[in-house]
Amino acid sequence: MIEAVLFSSKPLKVSEISSTTQLSDPVIRAAMKKLAKEYRDRGSVIEIVKIGPKYSMQLRKEFTECARPFTEKEVPDEVLKTAAMIAYHQPVLQSVLAKVLGTEVYKDVESLRSLGLVKAKKRGQTLQLTTTQRFAEYFGIEGSTRDDIKKWMESQLKKG
Repeated sequence: MIEAVLFSSKPLKVSEISSTTQLSDPVIRAAMKKLAKEYRDRGSVIEIVKIGPKYSMQLRKEFTECARPFTEKEVPDEVLKTAAMIAYHQPVLQSVLAKVLGTEVYKDVESLRSLGLVKAKKRGQTLQLTTTQRFAEYFGIEGSTRDDIKKWMESQLKKG
């Protein structure tokens, strides 16, 4: 049951799984630990990971590139540049981003907000932008603090 729940959903807290399945937290944790070991032992391309307080089933990192051509993008490429700027420089003012990236930023920010990846607070005539917990989950970043995200982004640049 735990495998089915993880497979069919976004990252979930143990308490979220518990409230839906009526299984106890210790039973859920034990099942996830057992599944993770089974995947590891048989060399599966699937793994169970903990991202902050949530758990998810995903492809192991070494297989994501070969699967990428077959996946649908939730975040269009042209919006990723804006997402990266927000993530790296957060908190950042939307007006500052518009000066650097152009007026398309307004549309990009709206897309990112509708996907739940970015949140905004009114600051005078503009918005102050930061990433959300969902941003960290979406990109598989362990931790959702500004420093966690910045370190992850820097590590990705070194790889690329």
